[in-house]
Amino acid sequence: MIDRAFALLLTAVAVLSVARIVSADEPAKKPASVLDFKVQDIDGKEVNLKDYQGKVLLIVNTASQCGNTPQYEGMETLYEKYKDKGFEVLAFPANEFGKQEPGTNSEIKAFCSSTYHTKFPLFSKIVVKGDGIHPLYKFLTSKETDPKFGGDVTWNFAKFLVNRKGEVIGRFQPGEKPESETVVKAIETALAQSK
Repeated sequence: MIDRAFALLLTAVAVLSVARIVSADEPAKKPASVLDFKVQDIDGKEVNLKDYQGKVLLIVNTASQCGNTPQYEGMETLYEKYKDKGFEVLAFPANEFGKQEPGTNSEIKAFCSSTYHTKFPLFSKIVVKGDGIHPLYKFLTSKETDPKFGGDVTWNFAKFLVNRKGEVIGRFQPGEKPESETVVKAIETALAQSK
């Protein structure tokens, strides 16, 4: 009886060991594109970025009290001009640089709506650099996941251009205005690509 119990115990240990080996050999699915992330909109509702598949995206970390804040106007102009062709501006308020986005989500939403009449998607305030960095921005700025355009965000209104497949295809520094010839040309080129 003891031999049989011991044999059952050994079998159970072996099964558990194999199960542990199998799960250890199966790596967690790593995000392959911007479309693999979920975020919260400015009202706190979950948004799956897969919903933007087939669209060209300009992802921007924003702030309401920055010298670059008037770029909201240019972002809205671009959005209105190209939205019917499959273009979206995704704005992510962040407070890492000069504490220039101290407001709550509802205050940010009211400011953008009343001051710049924005209609493009606004998302909940997130961390774009350092401790607590949001997984989307970790993906955008990591040299491992974005070798061509990775690197820390240096200030408010850094811009990442994403193609219809969710791949980062361009990056523009905070001081580069959204309506600049360089940004517009890159957006138009991306929009000309097939879905």
